[in-house]
Amino acid sequence: METTKLPPSSPSSPTTSFSVPSAEKVDGFPRRSMRRARQRRSHSSSQFRYQSSQVELTPLPLLKDAPVAELHDLFCKKLQQCCVLFDFLDCVADLKGKEIKRAALNELVESVATSRGVLIEPLYPEAIKMISVNIFRTLPPSENPEFDPEEDEPTLEASWPHLQLHVCNYMCVNLVSSSPQLAYCVVQFMEKDATVTEYIIRGLLKYWPKTCTQKEVMFLGEIEEILDVIEPSQFIRVQEPLFKQIAACISSPHFQVAERALYFWNNEYILSLIEENCQVILPLVFATLYRVSKEHWNQTIVSLIYNVLKTFMEMNSKLFDDLTASYKVEKQKEMKRERERTELWRGLEEHQERRMQMLTEAARNQRNLQERGERGDPPTPSSPQTAHSDQPEPKPSGASSSSSGGGESAT
Repeated sequence: METTKLPPSSPSSPTTSFSVPSAEKVDGFPRRSMRRARQRRSHSSSQFRYQSSQVELTPLPLLKDAPVAELHDLFCKKLQQCCVLFDFLDCVADLKGKEIKRAALNELVESVATSRGVLIEPLYPEAIKMISVNIFRTLPPSENPEFDPEEDEPTLEASWPHLQLHVCNYMCVNLVSSSPQLAYCVVQFMEKDATVTEYIIRGLLKYWPKTCTQKEVMFLGEIEEILDVIEPSQFIRVQEPLFKQIAACISSPHFQVAERALYFWNNEYILSLIEENCQVILPLVFATLYRVSKEHWNQTIVSLIYNVLKTFMEMNSKLFDDLTASYKVEKQKEMKRERERTELWRGLEEHQERRMQMLTEAARNQRNLQERGERGDPPTPSSPQTAHSDQPEPKPSGASSSSSGGGESAT
């Protein structure tokens, strides 16, 4: 397939990505011009990669008029055209190029929506590249360091009316709360191609938040939106890692995380998927549900867990009873192991205490012996040295001489 290569272009620097009006060029106060430039720069992010001055777009034939043999080649060229970025802060700059790109985007969206087989596998890399170049960008610096998303006006992206043609026709311009819209886009991809579901869910599980409970709640909401449209065949492929993570969320001490995870059982479609795969899912979450129902501090969570356990019991009473008996046996074993561990540590602590007492006693005796030696006192029979000495005790000189004298007289 032949493709048209666009000339290489490099992003302009942030300080030169805007046009200075002629009135500003003759202004004798350059500080005012720079101040205006800085204020203008803080309203958008697309201008940081503005590159339209290096690339001039030319209209291409319409996709609907292209021969079948040339359709995919023309589709690829239009994707490459849409990779060109423009400065939307300047409303009158590059009007021709902006209109060509807007028309190409509309054509691409309409073609994918109405024609079958136009988006073939070799075109996917170009499509992903085009979306990435336009959608993923640096957020603009905030003019208000104390920005409150609930009270203050949102930061607006100047080029968003142009960018929204990529994915959804009603995406909101609020860059602070874009997660629901992104989740909607993901769902749209899944409806086009169900095989991407496994990659999406495993990707979310891979980057699951560890310390931010607000993000955990957001991830759980996005997972539920995905499960709302998941195919049963795809659900089977992700049910084990998915419900292991859900079980971990149920055991979270933060009640909002646990509550959001338990709300999955209020969704009728998800509940039907769980019921069809109860043999796999129930063993994954049963121990967590049973334990948290006895230990969680929040009574609302405990009530929700009781409802979930009741639902599982109605789904498969035999499996539920088997898991209950197994859990109790494992709990008894765990308690026995805990007792043995406690007794082992107690024995080690007692042994250490006796050892420390012996060392302390030996150190005290050694210190006493050194003090006697310094004073010149003879060692007492009770001292450790005399008790364990291998040398014979010294005899008095009188006794020695009398003994020797007695020997000589006997001789």
